[in-house]
Amino acid sequence: MSKIRILVCDDHEILRKGIVQLLKLQTSFDVIGEATNGLEAVKMTRDLQPDVLLLDVQMPEMDGIEAVKRIRENNKEVKIIMLTISDDDDDLFNAITNGANGYLLKNMNLEELFSHVKKVYEGEAPFSPGLANKVLLQFSHMANSIKEIDKKDYDLTTREKEVLKLVAYGKSNKIIAETLYISEHTVKKHLQHILEKLHVTNRYEAATLAIKEGIVDDELD
Repeated sequence: MSKIRILVCDDHEILRKGIVQLLKLQTSFDVIGEATNGLEAVKMTRDLQPDVLLLDVQMPEMDGIEAVKRIRENNKEVKIIMLTISDDDDDLFNAITNGANGYLLKNMNLEELFSHVKKVYEGEAPFSPGLANKVLLQFSHMANSIKEIDKKDYDLTTREKEVLKLVAYGKSNKIIAETLYISEHTVKKHLQHILEKLHVTNRYEAATLAIKEGIVDDELD
């Protein structure tokens, strides 16, 4: 199995160097670069094409929120995890809206960080405890405030709609697989097709669109 190519962006040198050294000790990872602000992250992502970008939020010159937006204009494939001390709701929502795949607080332990990097690479959306529910609730409220929704199905299959419904309620790939009696690999394939059909970049955008467009109902069976 090829190593996961990681770019780390944080303006705090000691913390950034520490994260980089610890990642390098893991046989699954290959740290291909370090950036100190959002501008550097945008350029280095374009030049190096990492698999995963670990990105701080609060940085000089360009913050992580704007960097995500700039990166997503040209790169839909890189997995972006915000790794930050900020649990501010606005930072969280703006990061996800701009295209981040996950949002982690720096108070986690190392094994959690390593696990989350692997999960985001495989298509999961890692969040620190409690943050995923915040995102889904906020997006749900936003969607429910929109009147006269034009319902569409986007040519989703029945199974894809079942998967999307569970995604919209914050279920992990593992739980979705257990609920639908399919493998996690199959869940990932369905999610890939769902994102392509909905023209979105991550599962939280898919969940928001599903609620907004009435693709899934508002109650979990």
